[in-house]
Amino acid sequence: MNPVKHDVRGGEFLITESSPETVFTPEDRSEEHKMIASTARQFISREIHPNRKELEAENYEFVSEKMKIAGDLGLLGHSIPEKYGGLGLDKISKGIVGEALGSGGGYSVAHSNHTCIATLPITYFGTEEQKNKYLPKLASGEYIGAYCLTEPDAGSDALSAKTTAVMNEEGTHYLLNGTKIYITNAAFSHTFIVYAKVDGKDFTAFIVEKDFEGLSIGPEENKMGIKGSSTCSVIMEDCKVPVENRLGEVGKGHLIALNVLNLGRFNLGFATNGAAKHCFKLALEHTTERKQFGRAIADFSATKEKVARMAARIYETESLLYRTAGHVESALGSYYDSENPKAVAKAMNEHALESAICKIKGSETLDEIADESLQLHGGAGFIKEYPIEQAYRDSRINRIFEGTNEINRLLIPGNFFKKLGKGEFDARTVLEKAEHSLKNNLFKQVEGPLDKLQEAVALFRNLYIVAAGTALKVHGETIQHEQEIMMKLANIAIALYSSESAVLRTLKAIRSSDQEAELKTKLAYTVVEQSAQEIQQASSFLFSNLMKGEERIRIMRNVSVLLSNYLWEDSIERNRAIAEVMMEEKQYIS
Repeated sequence: MNPVKHDVRGGEFLITESSPETVFTPEDRSEEHKMIASTARQFISREIHPNRKELEAENYEFVSEKMKIAGDLGLLGHSIPEKYGGLGLDKISKGIVGEALGSGGGYSVAHSNHTCIATLPITYFGTEEQKNKYLPKLASGEYIGAYCLTEPDAGSDALSAKTTAVMNEEGTHYLLNGTKIYITNAAFSHTFIVYAKVDGKDFTAFIVEKDFEGLSIGPEENKMGIKGSSTCSVIMEDCKVPVENRLGEVGKGHLIALNVLNLGRFNLGFATNGAAKHCFKLALEHTTERKQFGRAIADFSATKEKVARMAARIYETESLLYRTAGHVESALGSYYDSENPKAVAKAMNEHALESAICKIKGSETLDEIADESLQLHGGAGFIKEYPIEQAYRDSRINRIFEGTNEINRLLIPGNFFKKLGKGEFDARTVLEKAEHSLKNNLFKQVEGPLDKLQEAVALFRNLYIVAAGTALKVHGETIQHEQEIMMKLANIAIALYSSESAVLRTLKAIRSSDQEAELKTKLAYTVVEQSAQEIQQASSFLFSNLMKGEERIRIMRNVSVLLSNYLWEDSIERNRAIAEVMMEEKQYIS
């Protein structure tokens, strides 16, 4: 099943406007999508939420049992082809399951790690023998998987790994030596995707089983949160790995390691958005029940402002996640049975930029929602009896793993500049148009629904193009080393993608007479308003540091005036109306 009938290049949104027809939205989900979402929600509500104490007690036998139940329900095999015991569903289904299970704390981390970066390397890069041997067991939960990349001296710089692999004299086994740290699921995994350098130089992937001679597991790390997910070191001392367990070609491990992480980031965005919705629900339940000064906390306008902004954050994140899911499925959907690893890697990498945004936006939205939800709980939020306390601690890791948010921010403009260098985008023409638009106070004139929001998105895009082009002119090939500039460019790109995704989704809702179109419209206005403020901050920094003299002052003033058009006078009333809908439902709706 491929519900997406278009092909969008990765990063194209940065230079070209999109139409509603090119984006997948939550409203486009099929009955099959809704059914698997329902199955996942029932599982997490029945098996995980009532057992928070078991997760906090680090009961990994309990976690393994629950993963086996998830396997029986098909929740471990959604991304494994049917002929290997899975369901062979699309990448949209993968995101949907991740979102539905995202509120399970440490269990959700264990589950997502298993189904994504611990299984997909075999799914996409394994031999037929490897797939037949491992995938049915990984799909059922008989085997749990782990992914071993990080080392004491190789974190964000994963390719600097020191773990080695040397062929034995008989030519039957590789002997692996090295230590991997912070490995999720380590204590109860059966398979480990391990990266090592053959003869100390060729970065290569291996499938290592827990009972292989020479492999041992270190002590459990004492973590702040996600306690239901085991985190240990994996130690290999002349670990004997059969030659048939080498995954992919010698020296091509980077094609697996880095590209599978793109799907991990995409999936993490969905999982964190699911957790954010759960935290939001906890806040709504508490504020509508708890009274102060003779009134429910929810009745105070300051509460309503928080609730509306939280809802808008979830709406924009949800919109960009489903949009990206459509793009990823369009690029990768036909590669389940491919025997061309380079083509698979290229397809996985096509939307690396958007996947990085998913990871950043999802994790930062969750942190913001968890923090504000705890704040709305008052002192109760600091007490372990209340679920928000655990959710707050569990949320923090998401900005670190699957590549820190800082690393992912650098990837966004870095990927864009690489595409320019390869001639994938007509940079000169695009830059000239954007500069002309800004210098002459010209921006896209739109008629019809959401005209002002579409104008705002066009302006955001022009600002990104001009800022990126100016940065490239000033710094040339050294731009990759100007991390302050790169980070701010990323912030504009993220705000552009977020706001455009929300606006396009809302346009589709209006055109289809969606019963929640009015609510979606209010949410989209708040999204764009918040994006304008974020872009104001980032663009002011960029133009202040990239330009000089009168031109610097002129363009900064011009940008400020242009962006001020998208701060509307009715924001208080609009946000109160959004909050009242959410409070009445006691959960996020859109």
